[in-house]
Amino acid sequence: MPIKQQMPPEAYETLKKNPDALYLDVRTEAEFAAGHPAGAINIPVMFSKSGQMQLNLEFVDVAEKVLPRDKKLVVGCMSGGRSQRACEMLEEAGYADLTNVVGGFGGQRDGSGQVVVPGWRDAGLPVTNDLGDATYEAQRKKASL
Repeated sequence: MPIKQQMPPEAYETLKKNPDALYLDVRTEAEFAAGHPAGAINIPVMFSKSGQMQLNLEFVDVAEKVLPRDKKLVVGCMSGGRSQRACEMLEEAGYADLTNVVGGFGGQRDGSGQVVVPGWRDAGLPVTNDLGDATYEAQRKKASL
């Protein structure tokens, strides 16, 4: 079954209409801390190590321990690429109600750097820097890792 694709305003409406749905932000911890959709939790699908992006080998393990498989997940990153990969990994792990946020938090750009899909932030949707228990470290603790 193909993974649903929504622009940030549509994803926001999905979250508003489904109070049990969750925005899963798969950006790095630093990106998340710099600002994220209000209500999101952070489980990075990739880490930046020495300037290189590396897969987070605990991504699915943490997700499986903190997110029920029947929960509606709206998955976003910076522009939509990492979140698409995260959706594919979650689908392989048995999650079915997945939506990838095309344009992510910062917007999708074409080859010349022009924004072709405004991101969550630029669409004027609710953003926060409040971390609370939404951090990756908090999710790892919940997962007992």
